[in-house]
Amino acid sequence: MLIVKATQPLNDNQIDPAANLRALREELKGALAEAGRKAGAVEITAVTKTHDADHILPVLEMGHRVFGENRVQEAQAKWPALREKFDHLELRLIGPLQSNKAKEAVALFDVIETVDRPKIARVLTEEMQAQGRSLDLFVQVNTGEEPQKAGIAPADTDAFIAQCREEFNLEIKGLMCIPPAAEDPAPHFALLAKIAARNNISALSMGMSADYLKAAQLGATHIRVGSGIFGARGERSHAVG
Repeated sequence: MLIVKATQPLNDNQIDPAANLRALREELKGALAEAGRKAGAVEITAVTKTHDADHILPVLEMGHRVFGENRVQEAQAKWPALREKFDHLELRLIGPLQSNKAKEAVALFDVIETVDRPKIARVLTEEMQAQGRSLDLFVQVNTGEEPQKAGIAPADTDAFIAQCREEFNLEIKGLMCIPPAAEDPAPHFALLAKIAARNNISALSMGMSADYLKAAQLGATHIRVGSGIFGARGERSHAVG
């Protein structure tokens, strides 16, 4: 899929999210075949942060059902109504979670990818028990150890996973990372896969619009793509091939 940046902001009706998603699926299929992985080995999380319901509808109407949001409050404003219209949605929280939003997050999301400290693990345990819900949980690993970024340090990840399992009785389904923007993401993806393997974790959420093909070839099971499907707020992108 060739993404051309517009010199002027485009209106939503100049973006074709469904066409972008179809092109992305084809590119992903090719990357998986090249890496010797099975078609369908990677799930696309369509990231809808900052995009309103009307812009998301074309992707829903073509049958896509897995979506990611960064903020609990924003997700609350649009997804309950969409769930009334579309069945079998999976909503994933891919942004940092504050403990005072845990109750709302457990009620709304199906997957939380950003478990990164004992306080959040404890609160999620309490809220899932109180609400009778069982969410899939991913630990976010700060592979670049960037001080401004959420996530647990790689050296502390094994102990934290063990704490989640033993102290909080949580089943950790996967790991997630966001590599530093200025670095080659491949070593970060490889590090995440190595941590997952030694902790008997099979799900890896890694790769975004700029690097999802590399992530798919290095073992991702979930990629998170927003601008590559919906365009970007302020500066829209338009798929032309």
